[in-house]
Amino acid sequence: MKTTLMLSALLTMATVSASGNDALRLAVSPKQAFAPSNLNIRARVVPDSSNRMLEVVAESGEFYRSSKTQLDGDQAPAMITVVFRGVPGGDYVISGTLIDDQGRRRAVAAEHVMIIPPEGLSTVAP
Repeated sequence: MKTTLMLSALLTMATVSASGNDALRLAVSPKQAFAPSNLNIRARVVPDSSNRMLEVVAESGEFYRSSKTQLDGDQAPAMITVVFRGVPGGDYVISGTLIDDQGRRRAVAAEHVMIIPPEGLSTVAP
């Protein structure tokens, strides 16, 4: 029983770490705004010698924008800022993916943002 409980605890800890809660965090501002809007994304990356790339994506049903930033392992800055300008109305998922020196995803983090379209326009098809 103790072995099973300990194994479960270790797997849970590994899952939390792999989800990006430790290695990558995102802060997006504003969380809600009128279109078109500029989105300011701050990515907090824990320095690690295997960090090679940070990809940040803003995606809705009708819009996609991404940015890739090369990282120099544990010498890379801990805070990286990305700005997406003129983002149109829509319901967005802003995601960040930290890539290691083998090209594998090391961590993923995501935030939800709502950009309100101009009056009279809808992002949902009738």
